[in-house]
Amino acid sequence: MIKVAIIGCGKIAESHADVIKSIKNARLAATCDREILMARQLAERYGEGAYYDDLSLMLDNARPEVVHITTPPQSHFEIARTCLNAGCHVFVEKPFTVNGDEATELINLAVSKNLKITVGTDEQFSHIAVEMRRLVAEGWLGDPPYHMDCYYCYDLGDERYARAFLKNRSHWLWQLPGQLIQNIIPHAVMKICEFLSYEGVDVQALGFTSDFLRRLDESHLKDELRAIIKDGKQSTAYLTFSTQIRPPIRQFSIFGTKNGLILDQDHHALLKIPGVQHKSYVEKTVPLNNLARQYRKNMFTNIRLFLKRQFQMKRGLYNLIDLFYKSIENDAEPPIPYEQILMCSRVIDSVVRQLYSGQQKTRS
Repeated sequence: MIKVAIIGCGKIAESHADVIKSIKNARLAATCDREILMARQLAERYGEGAYYDDLSLMLDNARPEVVHITTPPQSHFEIARTCLNAGCHVFVEKPFTVNGDEATELINLAVSKNLKITVGTDEQFSHIAVEMRRLVAEGWLGDPPYHMDCYYCYDLGDERYARAFLKNRSHWLWQLPGQLIQNIIPHAVMKICEFLSYEGVDVQALGFTSDFLRRLDESHLKDELRAIIKDGKQSTAYLTFSTQIRPPIRQFSIFGTKNGLILDQDHHALLKIPGVQHKSYVEKTVPLNNLARQYRKNMFTNIRLFLKRQFQMKRGLYNLIDLFYKSIENDAEPPIPYEQILMCSRVIDSVVRQLYSGQQKTRS
């Protein structure tokens, strides 16, 4: 039985606590938050009732084997380092750290102490993302990915919500170097990094403030991003982040020289796109029937998962945490390779520098 603790008892901690409770070989032994009432309510609803407002005291008394860090990103590095030095495995919510240097130091520390560490980019572990990974590994694309296209949108809501957020300059989001974009894009960047080589990456990024925010007298916060990413071999990717595209889609496409795949995160659908075209007008009918058939198959899969109670909104988080705990028990590789985490951090560093330092192009 794995003893688990959660540090930071806000909204996302609820999802972590719910998953931990549903994993048979894990138990939530303690919670910790600077606001003691937050720690108490989470412990009483999901754990064993032990709660703290001091991290060191929690580590000394509860002695957890794994700590989930669900605090604001600026605190991730110091808290994770403290937990690793105390001999704990660590699960860090995204963004992993504020910058790549911190990410490198944490991973090196974990390796030196023979401990595991991972990041909460759970969308990589939804059932459709797992199936995509299998198809790519089996050679559906024909060779290593040639190009990827990722749309990742975020709905700022109506003007009342947006105005309230813009006025709250004490929110931790404003203190991040990349602000809103840095907080949201790790899911998208990690999807891309999973299929890139680790031999250096070129990043070209363009960021700007939407007319929606400008109408609200906000000109500094950038809520639109267009980026081109290329690895040291032949793979390229386009990344689009937007608060204004409607519908606010989350979609990932990956193509080889033989076939392609499209992952529709919003509808939990995965489509196989054959690379061979039909002749004449058959191309306007048969492929459409093939797509319709695949959508129906995805629909029935989703219904079946729902009936089996395996279709929760955070099923990807369950799969990721479960795999992370198994890697600890079996002393196996963690579910997200460290090279991926480091590449993701470097790509985000490059994007942030270009958006907020005026650089047109950098090499990570």
